[in-house]
Parts: sequence; structure tokens; C-alpha cells
Amino acid sequence: MNELRERIERTSVATGERVAPIASMHHVRKDFRDVTALEEVSFELTPGRIYGLLGRNGAGKTTIMQILSGQQRETSGKVAIFGEAPFENRRALDGLVFVRESQCYPDDYKVKHVIAASSHLLPNWDSGFAEQLLDEFSLPRNRKVKKLSRGMTSAVGIVIGLAARAPLTFFDEPYLGLDAVARDLFYRRLLADYAEHPRTVVLSTHLIDEVADLIEHVVLIDRGRVVLDEDGDALRSRAFVVSGPVAKVEAFTGGFDVLHRETLGNFTRVTVGAELGDADRARGADAGLDLSPVSLQQLIVHRTNASREEHR
Repeated sequence: MNELRERIERTSVATGERVAPIASMHHVRKDFRDVTALEEVSFELTPGRIYGLLGRNGAGKTTIMQILSGQQRETSGKVAIFGEAPFENRRALDGLVFVRESQCYPDDYKVKHVIAASSHLLPNWDSGFAEQLLDEFSLPRNRKVKKLSRGMTSAVGIVIGLAARAPLTFFDEPYLGLDAVARDLFYRRLLADYAEHPRTVVLSTHLIDEVADLIEHVVLIDRGRVVLDEDGDALRSRAFVVSGPVAKVEAFTGGFDVLHRETLGNFTRVTVGAELGDADRARGADAGLDLSPVSLQQLIVHRTNASREEHR
């Protein structure tokens, strides 16, 4: 998967011009009676990128996708997809597909009926690719969807989301019930097809480390607010872990922004929010310390906790 990601990056052409967003939110607020789900949410999604929409349960991720897909209407602020407001706008929504874990289908629909309906409703549908995916996920075409296991039901949604080849594709926790092999198949098919048919993909997931190699840009939501909106590689480059004896680690990290600390006896691991330069590497090596990168998942955890500390 890393080789495919590198090939995608090598074939990307930087024009130096600002690309118009395919979707955007500006100062969006969403209230549900006395509960504020989103507050001052602003971000943009540009064409041809894979985004990670990350955050804890209840952070507001699904609400964001529902508003962008026209299933909910914002209380205030401005929302656009393909340059138009999505709510009750069939023309704009034709370019979008939203696959969610709790997807509902008519009771009597078999898998083949869901696929047939999707082929009529989704303008960019690829029937050949859909049939290939059905075989790869071992989905029984003549079985009713309500009789499928949770993992198979998730796989049906994945087939729809991939074969739709929509310019804007949302996957909201698409992997639930899938085993590790099926999840890996999903990630590989997504990345391979994205390389051949670029579009904007938004992944909302808690399995961050599993999708870290796919995500190009991170939008982190916490308590209805945007905490991070950054390029994935840039985000990873601005943090590292220092491990070793407490006294030596304390001396090395003095003056750095410490995001997290774990200590057991005389050994400690400190996550530092800074870029790791050559001089720092040399200083760490001289002190006998281990300097290592931070996983995207751990970085998201630390950033979320730091955000919550700031708002206490």
C-alpha cells in the first residue's frame, strides 16, 4: 500500500494555483433543541484528496457529513458542495455518495437489488467494478440484506461507496463487523481505485493507525469544534517521542512543548510537539536516548486531550 501511495504522490501535479473546494463549511453551527452539536465549524475539502475526519464518539463527525450530504440543515453558517447549498438540492447531491454504518435498506431487498438500485441512482456507477467487489468480499447476491451478518452488511456499503466513483465520497465507520482481512481488502481497493479514478474521499474512523497510510489531510473534531485542519505529513513531522532514563529525557525535552508523558520507575517516554532536526538527533544519540516518530493515532489522542485541557 505504501508503494501505491508513493506512485499517487509522484503523479500528482502541483499547479501552484489555489484549487476551488469541492465542499466547504464556514462558521457552521448546528443545534438539536438544547444541544449544540457543531459550533463555528470551518474547513474546506479540495478535489482529489483523501481526508480523515477524526474525533471521539459524539464529537460531531456524523453531523458534519449529514449536513454536507443534505440530510440535515445547518442552524447557521454557510455550507456548499460543488459550489451550491446541498439541502434539497438534487443536482448537487448527484455528485456525492454517503456510506454509513447504520445504512438502512428495504426489508425485502436482496444484495442484487441493492446493487441494481445503486446502478440507477448513481451517475458514475461502474457495474464491472461492483461485480468484482461482490466476488472479492464473498457477498451472496441472492440473500436478503436483513439476513446478512454485520460484516457482510458493511461490505455491501463499501461496494456501493467504491463502485459509485462519486466525486465526493463519505465513509462513516465503514469497517464495523469486518475482520482484519476484509478491512485490508477495503483499504487496498480504495487506494488502488483512487489512483485510477481520483475523487475526494472522507473517511470517518476510529482505526486511525490502519488508515494512516491513506489519509492525506486530517480534520480533527472535538466537542463540535475543529481542533486540527492540517496536511497529514506536516502534522506527523511536528512531533516525536523521546524515550530513556528520566533525568536524561527531562534534560533533553526542556524547552520543548510536551504533549504527553509516561513514566515507569526510572524510564520515561515523552511525546514532544516539535520538528525533529539533525541537531536534536545528534544530541539525543549522544545522550543515549531513543527518538522515534509518533503514530497518527497517538498524535490525535494527544491533540484531543490537549484541546480538552485548554477548555477546562
